[in-house]
Amino acid sequence: MKSVEDLGDLRGKRVVIRCDFNVPLDGETITDDGRIKAALPTLTQLHEAGARTTVLAHLGRPKGAVDPKYSLAPVAKRLGELMGLDVKLAGDVVGPSAQELSASLADGDVCLVENVRFEPGETSKVDSEREALAAEYAKFGDFFVSNGFGVVHRKQASVYDLAKLLPSAAGSLVDKEVKVLEGLIDDPQRPFVVVLGGAKVADKLAVIDNLLKVADTLVIGGGMLFTFLKAQGLEVGTSLVDDASIEACKGYLEQAKAAGKQILLPTDVRVASEVDFGAHTVGRIDVVPADAIPADKMGLDIGPDTEKAYAKVIEEAASVFWNGPMGVFEIKGLEEGTKAVAEALTQVKGLSVVGGGDSASAVRALGFADDQFGHISTGGGASLELMEGKELPGIAVLKENN
Repeated sequence: MKSVEDLGDLRGKRVVIRCDFNVPLDGETITDDGRIKAALPTLTQLHEAGARTTVLAHLGRPKGAVDPKYSLAPVAKRLGELMGLDVKLAGDVVGPSAQELSASLADGDVCLVENVRFEPGETSKVDSEREALAAEYAKFGDFFVSNGFGVVHRKQASVYDLAKLLPSAAGSLVDKEVKVLEGLIDDPQRPFVVVLGGAKVADKLAVIDNLLKVADTLVIGGGMLFTFLKAQGLEVGTSLVDDASIEACKGYLEQAKAAGKQILLPTDVRVASEVDFGAHTVGRIDVVPADAIPADKMGLDIGPDTEKAYAKVIEEAASVFWNGPMGVFEIKGLEEGTKAVAEALTQVKGLSVVGGGDSASAVRALGFADDQFGHISTGGGASLELMEGKELPGIAVLKENN
């Protein structure tokens, strides 16, 4: 992939850049600006080079229609604060407002157009519809920079089709993400430990499949652990179970054993009989052995003994990849497992990678700083697909057009 430096002297040149500003909001307040901060090095580089930069980004899933709830206004404001610039926001995506704002930029200026997903062509499955929208985006620039790692696994107009129309390069964020994650797959420092959590095993089947070939130890937590326990014939009470994945879990346990690798499962779990996920409340929390979960209780987090065992394995690793919380960390009393894993990652002497999505949100919500980890990925789905060994459309197109 070409880098921004490979594009030459950018003073006075018009650059259109795709960023991932899909940040969590509470009303109009951004609750985690990690993705905006992650884009700053490349945006600052363009600003200092004197480029006239138009930013494309999305927020949420407005389904191809204008929805004020998903406006990028809070993002434009925060980006301006972080860069110390007046970052204006267009009132549309490719209409008169966006065209006029982009054309009015002076050297070093940065502007945003509205949420690209307000346009139905952005996420269309019909090639010609995406290509037509990409042709409109191309009017904003002489060059295209891809810097939204969280969307490179999507074949979308501002990610894939636009890169075919303009001389293109990877921003420093995308470049770093690809190097770090591909490095873990191709040549990890050993022991290489993979920690997987989250709700559904089905979401992680392909990852487990690929990583069992490379990792030395797989550590399992989150809602998915109960499917593994059920695959061992254990009682899991009212815990979340992905019945369709039980046979696959049995297979992975056998595969790991045959290969002399470890799949670590909890020895104890935190359970409760009453939990309201919407209101973030829970009744009495008990700790029980993983092989003795009461029939009327739901497993909601790994237990204290498991935390210690997992932390020991993680801290002794030379490289670690973690994706998915260990429990329902948003509810007080059920964040301990996730916190223990995060703390252990900060103690890793080698490379510790937090694989985006809920894991990245969790570490920040629990008070950890980004620089306590080797790398925090900005793309949950993209990082997982890369770890699965898949070719990502938004990366493939940058390599093809090099």
